Amino acid sequence: MDKLVDFLLNFYGPTPYFIIFGILLACGLGLPIPEDITLFAGGLLSYYGLTDVWGMIVVSMIGVLLGDSIIFMLGAVYGRKLTKKWFFHKLLPDERLELVKKQFHDRGTRLIFFARFMPGLRAPIFFSAGTLHLPYRVFLFYDGTAALLSVPAIVGAVYYFGDHLDRVVRVIQKIEHGIVLVVFSIVGAVAVKWYLSHRKAAKLRKA
Repeated sequence: MDKLVDFLLNFYGPTPYFIIFGILLACGLGLPIPEDITLFAGGLLSYYGLTDVWGMIVVSMIGVLLGDSIIFMLGAVYGRKLTKKWFFHKLLPDERLELVKKQFHDRGTRLIFFARFMPGLRAPIFFSAGTLHLPYRVFLFYDGTAALLSVPAIVGAVYYFGDHLDRVVRVIQKIEHGIVLVVFSIVGAVAVKWYLSHRKAAKLRKA
């Protein structure tokens, strides 16, 4: 990350925005640079005064969602045929796609939300959502909701607490894990409530 930040500090004006946007777009297509590291670098640029923090958040959101949408559309248009190509087969091997397909069967469309916090499975999940012909508006809703939580949290945390970088890293990790924990808790509570009400209704029918 230090090399990325040092590289970005050599640019001024709109150039840092374009670079962060380009990297995030490429991350969605499988570039082996962690998306969180790029968002972290974007927050540091704002902390150092090279970019506006809200402008960086907007640019990062667009880059993240556009990259995710491209991989989704590739799955929707070309399907599994594309994975026969060398590059995509390496990025999306058959066994990983089969695992994702099973996850979709078990968890449904909400898996797209969790994918934002699962770097290793993010691209296969989005690609598989396209191959399963999930409506784009459904994909964008779940992915956009997750990005709306994670992107401002990371960029904003680095911007406001840039002088405590080690602490910021720990906070970001807790935020991301916390979001997943909260969502799982909500889903679990809804499932328990549904089960109890369903069992109560079944008893009333038998009575």
